[in-house]
Amino acid sequence: MKLLASRPTIATVWARARKLPFGNRVFSKFVGRMAPYTGSIDPTVLELGDGHCVVQMRDRHAVRNHLRSIHAIALMNLGEVATGLAVMHAVDGRGRGIVTSLRMDYLKKARGTIVARCTTELPAAPGTYDLEVEGELRDEAGDQVARVFATWKVDLEG
Repeated sequence: MKLLASRPTIATVWARARKLPFGNRVFSKFVGRMAPYTGSIDPTVLELGDGHCVVQMRDRHAVRNHLRSIHAIALMNLGEVATGLAVMHAVDGRGRGIVTSLRMDYLKKARGTIVARCTTELPAAPGTYDLEVEGELRDEAGDQVARVFATWKVDLEG
């Protein structure tokens, strides 16, 4: 596909941004501009590798609910960006992907900075796959506040 060949991959943009001072913040702002709703939680990508992503969200008024904790949908947004970046970094120009299902288990009220972690593997063969990807969200004390389950439809080219 010419479209895929003409755009830099997530891996390429991440590799370039990491070389800059505050490169992870630059990359995170880039992600927020490409996906404005994702940018609404102001996520910061801490780690990104082949099928692996760690991203955090600061606790601030804009992501809070009436219970003085982080809103459920802000947590869902964080889970989606963690799973999506892990998948798309692994795809790395060999295809494309889109989330088709998203579910979250909320385990306790989320307060403070929340860190989402996701690790996944892609099939080696070309084809269309429904990848089941799981991530965990933890607070500053290390307590798990939520678990995200995402299905990503991925088309891998040969």
